[in-house]
Amino acid sequence: MKRARFIAAARQEFLAAISYYDEVQPGFGSSFSAAVEEAAVRALAFPLAGSPSVSNTRRVSLKGFPFTLFYRPEGDGVVIFAVSHHARRPGYWTDRTRDRY
Repeated sequence: MKRARFIAAARQEFLAAISYYDEVQPGFGSSFSAAVEEAAVRALAFPLAGSPSVSNTRRVSLKGFPFTLFYRPEGDGVVIFAVSHHARRPGYWTDRTRDRY
């Protein structure tokens, strides 16, 4: 069974964004979580459809939120390296692709 696996830093970004959106408006974090899940499902279903990015990764944008998932297709699914807000410094996460995950 194919699965999307978040590295620790990406999971931390994901959870921080959920907390932020829940503070802005209660329940909005659930909407963000659903958007991340939907993007991960798209990456799993069509791993090479995401736009090519740096470090042999691909990217898919979240619907309704200013975030992008950066991932790499693997044999058993995809590895997600970042849940990146569009306002963050581009490429801040690329060192994560070199680490063992």
